[in-house]
Amino acid sequence: MSRRRIGFWYRLAAVLVKPPLLVFFKRDWRGTEHIPETGGFLTVVNHNSAVDPLSYAHFQYNSGRVPRFLAKESLFKSGFVGTAMRGTGQIPVFRESKDAIGAFRAAVEAVHKGECVAFYPEGTLTREPGMWPMKGKTGAARVALETRAPVIPVAQWGANLAVPPYPKRGEIKLFPRKTLIVQAGPPIDLSEFYGREPTAAVLRAVTDRIMDEITAQLADVRGEDPPPQRYDHRAVEQRPEQVPPQQQPQNGQQAESSQRADDAPQARPAQQDTAPPSGAGGENA
Repeated sequence: MSRRRIGFWYRLAAVLVKPPLLVFFKRDWRGTEHIPETGGFLTVVNHNSAVDPLSYAHFQYNSGRVPRFLAKESLFKSGFVGTAMRGTGQIPVFRESKDAIGAFRAAVEAVHKGECVAFYPEGTLTREPGMWPMKGKTGAARVALETRAPVIPVAQWGANLAVPPYPKRGEIKLFPRKTLIVQAGPPIDLSEFYGREPTAAVLRAVTDRIMDEITAQLADVRGEDPPPQRYDHRAVEQRPEQVPPQQQPQNGQQAESSQRADDAPQARPAQQDTAPPSGAGGENA
């Protein structure tokens, strides 16, 4: 099979979703010439709004190559949404379970069948203060090295101006109408990594290359320079200053705690991570 047929459920989703998008947003699609006409491939996409999966799906649908998203398995369980997810062939992700590797296998199989599999490598909405892409997870890198299929970087901007990530009351502003910009770039050259053992270091290098290319596309869209260092929200959330106030030492304890810290021996450097098994689900879409 060279490409996935646009079936009933995808066409129904388009009928339901496209009219509201046309009402509330303007469109600016760029780089559709980089979407392969035939054969399996991956797209890797930034994520800065709860609306942007719809804008990206609209862009991709118009190219004639409908994507298969990796989505959390709870969306597949019941109701119309679950039926639509199954009908459109989306791929369930069972996070932190023995079934997590199934998403990797399904993604590889889909690419080998000539389909498009779409990854959000950040794994969540961006928490980067300037809405730039964050540090990515390695799921897309694993599939890319296994299949050696083209990897197309896609940048989005505009949906976040109407519906920002994690919006508070009053922050959703649909009017005046915003422009949804979706820009695809040329395939990422990962040939230097082919044939190498997919160690943690190799997967991280491939993932960083992927995130660099997505960021470059977004910088072109925004006409701005990205930050020199990529934001890692997991590292930020684990900093000591993020400990909830109730866990902080009381004033009377601060001097004693500080003295104990000064007297304590320096901690030894952490051991370097070893590579997880190929296809493990710890770092997925």
